Amino acid sequence: AYQSRSLLPPLPPHQLVPWFRVPASSFSPSRAVVVTMMMTRVLSASASMLLLSLFLASSSAFSPALNPLSFSGRSSSASAFSSSHPLRLPAFSLQRRAGRVTAAAPLRTNMMAEMRPVNAEPTKHDIATGRDPRRVKVFDTTLRDGEQSPGCSMTSEEKLQVAKQLHRLGVDVIEAGFPIASPDDFFAVQQIANTVGCEENPPIICGLARATKADIERCAEAVKGAKFPRIHTFIASSDIHMEHKLKKTRAEVLAITKEMVSHAASLIEDVEFSAEDALRSDPAFLAELYTVAIQAGATTLNVPDTVGYTTPAEFKALIQYLRTHVEGIDKCTISVHGHDDLGMAVANFLGAVEGGARQVEVTVNGIGERAGNAALEEVVMALHVRKQYYNPLLGRDADSEDAITNIRLREIHRSSKLITSLTGMMVQPNKAIVGANAFAHESGIHQDGMLKNKLTYEIVDASTIGLDNSEGIVLGKHSGRAAFRSKLLDIGIELTDADLNKAFVRFKDLADKKKEISVMDLESLVNDEIQDLHSNRFKLVNVQVLCGARSVPSATITMFDEQEKIERTDASIGTGPVDAAFQAVNRLMGLAAWGQSGATEVKLLEYSVSSVTAGIDALGEVTVRLQDTESGRTFFGRASDTDIVVASTHAYVNALNRMLIQRTDLTPRLHPQLSTPQMQGRGV
Repeated sequence: AYQSRSLLPPLPPHQLVPWFRVPASSFSPSRAVVVTMMMTRVLSASASMLLLSLFLASSSAFSPALNPLSFSGRSSSASAFSSSHPLRLPAFSLQRRAGRVTAAAPLRTNMMAEMRPVNAEPTKHDIATGRDPRRVKVFDTTLRDGEQSPGCSMTSEEKLQVAKQLHRLGVDVIEAGFPIASPDDFFAVQQIANTVGCEENPPIICGLARATKADIERCAEAVKGAKFPRIHTFIASSDIHMEHKLKKTRAEVLAITKEMVSHAASLIEDVEFSAEDALRSDPAFLAELYTVAIQAGATTLNVPDTVGYTTPAEFKALIQYLRTHVEGIDKCTISVHGHDDLGMAVANFLGAVEGGARQVEVTVNGIGERAGNAALEEVVMALHVRKQYYNPLLGRDADSEDAITNIRLREIHRSSKLITSLTGMMVQPNKAIVGANAFAHESGIHQDGMLKNKLTYEIVDASTIGLDNSEGIVLGKHSGRAAFRSKLLDIGIELTDADLNKAFVRFKDLADKKKEISVMDLESLVNDEIQDLHSNRFKLVNVQVLCGARSVPSATITMFDEQEKIERTDASIGTGPVDAAFQAVNRLMGLAAWGQSGATEVKLLEYSVSSVTAGIDALGEVTVRLQDTESGRTFFGRASDTDIVVASTHAYVNALNRMLIQRTDLTPRLHPQLSTPQMQGRGV
C-alpha cells in the first residue's frame, strides 16, 4: 500500500528520523509498540505500520516466532524460504475467524530488494512472425475456458472456424482446448494445430494439461503438429485448494511441479505454468513455486485470479512482488488470467500490465465460467485508446504510434458476432466496445455534440472495430457467385467451395425476399452455414402455421430423417405458432412430451429473437437453449430467416440434433402418425 499509494519515497532504515536509531541488540517488541504509539501523534496509521515493519525486519535479535507479521503453518521448505523475507504477508489467502472467512492482511514487499526487469527478449515466435517483443501478448482462451460456460460447447468443426477467425484477428496464442477431456476435444486441438497452426504468420497453438503425465503427454500429442506448439500445465497453489481439492502438502506440490514441468519441457520446448488460485495463495510460497517452475523449464508464468477475487491495486502489487522475489523471472513472460465475478476482470488486467505482466489471457465477448473472463475487446481497446499512458510502461516514447498488441482492430466486431452465433451467448446491448448501444446516442445534448464533432462523446470510432455503416447495401438478387465470393473476401470471410455453394443458395433465397442485403445480413447468413450441421440427423423440410385472434394456433411440420431416409409430416396445436411448431417437432422426433410444460426428456430454457438489421424485411435471428433433463447439460441452436417462425423451428431442430448426438440411449425416429402422447417405449 505504501509503495503504490503514498506520495512519500521509500526510505531505508538508516535515513529515518534520528530518535529511532536504536541498536538492534537493544530493540524489542515492547519498545516497538511504545515507539509506534508515540508516532501516531505525528504520522498516519499506515506510515506507523510501515516503520514498525522496518524496525522488526532490521532487528537481528527479534524472534520470528514473536513477529506478528510472520507466517505460520508452512512446510519446512516454505518456512525456510520465507524466514529470510520477514515482511511478506499472505496478501489474499483466507483465514477463518469465529466461524467466518476473512481476508488476510494486505501484501507487504521487501523494499530493500531489487525488482527484476520485464523480459523483452524476442522469442522464436516473435522473430519468425516479426512481432514486437515489447508488446502485450494476447492469449485467447475462448475455445477452452470460454467454451466451459454452460451451453457454450462447440463441435470440432465450429472450433476450427473460430480458430481461423482468431488467426485473422491476430491473437498471439490460441488455447485450443483440453485434449484429455474427450476424444472430440483432442481431435479439435489436433485439427487446429495442423491447420491454423501451420498457416503463414501463425499463432502459437496451446493445449491445457493438469500436472500429470497422462495429461501432458496427451496434450503434447495434440499440439505437436503446429509450427509453434505450447503445453499449458497447472496445479493449485492456494491453501484452500491444496487442502480440500488436491489433498497435498506444499512440499508435495513443489515436487509435482518440478517433475511435471520438466516432463512437459522434454516434449515441447514452450511450456506455460499456472499456479491455480494464485491470488488467494501465500505470496512467499507462490514465489517459491514459480521459481521451481522456471528451473524446471517453464518459459511463461501465468498468475490466475481463478475466482475473480482481487482488485487492480492488489494484482499490480503481486506482479511486482513476484518480479522481486522469483529467481529467473526476468527470463520469462508474466501472464495473467482472471474472471469477472466482482466485475473487475478488465481493470485487474490493466493493473497487472502496469505491474509488469506482458501476456493477457482473455476471451471474445468475455464468455467463460460463472461471470465470465476478461473480455478481449475491452482489454485490447483500453490499451489502444490509452496508448500514451501505457507506452512508457512498455519502454516506448509516450507519443509512439506503434500498436501495443498484435490485434487487427477491425476484426473485433466480426469475431464477436461469430462467437455469438456459434455459442448462442448473446451480448448485452450496453456492453463496452461490441454492445448494440456502444455507439448509440439518444440524449439531445449528446446528439448535438456528436453532430459537431464525434470526439465530444465518443473515444472510439465505430469503424475502428470493423463496424462501418458506409458499407451499407452491398448485394442484390442480380448479384452473381463471383461478386458474392468477392464481397465475402472483402469482409474477411473465406469459405470452401462446398460451403460457398450452400451459402450462395441461401443468399439467393434471401435476395428474393429482401431487396437490400447488408454486410450484417451476409455475416448472419454465413454464420448459419458454417455451423457444424453435417452430423444432424433430422432436417426441417417445411413449416406451415395457422394462427389468429380467434383461432387455435396450429403448426404443420415436415421433416426428413437422414438415417432412415424417410420424410414425415405431423401437426400440433399450441399456445402460439412457435409453441405449436415445437410440439409438432417433438411428436415427429419421438420425444415424450406434450409441450414444454410436460417435457420429460428436454426442457426449453431460453428462447430469444433479435433483428440483424433495421427494416420490416430484416432478418430475424433466433437462439434456442435446451436442457437435457437426465444429464443437466444444455444445448443451443441458432438460425436466421425473414420469417421468425421458420427461424425458430430451425433453431429448435438444431438444438435437438446436438442433444441427440450426446444421448446415445435415445433412438428417435419419425412416425407417420401418433395417437397417444406416450410413445411406444422410451424415446421411440
